[in-house]
Amino acid sequence: MKKVTKGQWNGYDTYILHSHELEVTLLPRLGNNVIRIWDRVQQRDVLRHPDESELDFYLQKPYHFGIPLLIPPGRIRRGHFSYAGQEYQFDRNTANDNHIHGLHRTQSWCVSDIEEDDEGCAITTEFVTSDDPNWIRQFPEPLKLEMTLRLQGASLKQTFKITHLGQNATPFGLGLHTWFLIDGEPGRWNLKLPVSGLFKADEELIPTGEIAPLGPWEALNEGMNLQGVNCDTMLNIGGKPAVAALTRDDGYGLRYSADPEYFIFWVIYSKGEADQFFCIEPYTWLPDAPNSPLPAEQTGLIDLKPQQTVELNLNLDIVYPAGESAPDSDA
Repeated sequence: MKKVTKGQWNGYDTYILHSHELEVTLLPRLGNNVIRIWDRVQQRDVLRHPDESELDFYLQKPYHFGIPLLIPPGRIRRGHFSYAGQEYQFDRNTANDNHIHGLHRTQSWCVSDIEEDDEGCAITTEFVTSDDPNWIRQFPEPLKLEMTLRLQGASLKQTFKITHLGQNATPFGLGLHTWFLIDGEPGRWNLKLPVSGLFKADEELIPTGEIAPLGPWEALNEGMNLQGVNCDTMLNIGGKPAVAALTRDDGYGLRYSADPEYFIFWVIYSKGEADQFFCIEPYTWLPDAPNSPLPAEQTGLIDLKPQQTVELNLNLDIVYPAGESAPDSDA
């Protein structure tokens, strides 16, 4: 059971990590996205995953499925900023001629390592941004991106290593647009998310940097039922634990935790009134961080120096009601 096997999605190789509880499918050649997590105990999908018939939609908007990477996350005003004497111009791909959700889309990552042991299994993939002319045109400082997924029982650990290969300091931010399924039953699910404030945004939906009281979102600190929730909301963790708990009324659920040194913001997104899915998005930086007058410790901007490597860690743990276990079959 603790193994990595190969599969296919629309002719592209996938790699499937297996444990007694979970099957985790990675699609390295189309954006290195975790496109599916199958829960063998509950016999359900944990994430919104793309059907084979949705290839065209996936190629257009890959960040609508699975656990897509946003590098960097959120909007950048007019797609432009300057940093350490270097000008950056990202493509303007959203309203008001702004840029949204970074340069990472469907780039092809390479598998560099697979491990299988008595405790679990893991896969490591990598991508060098200078290999993509479209990326390096917009972000001229080259980076090496590495991601390791390790599956151990009902726990999935995701580790990113970002190494600066260029000559000048550069700003870095990363987010995950994670699509959790709630199965058309939002009233059965509660989200507990320790947060301290709500970021105000201007008319172009770019955070101003000003933090407002939580108001009705204060309920997240104790647990908010998702029935009727409609949100695209940027929240400040404010020194609280970077842990989200999404729990169903029968005790089943998940615990989504991030490295508190770097992941200091959450975005919650329902795409209309919560129904089939609910996005819980950990961000390292405040959108438009390079243009913000606020200091880096408030915007989360990582000042990446030449040859420096930064490591970012996240964990997704599935929580089961007492007495539940996976079937004995490996199917």
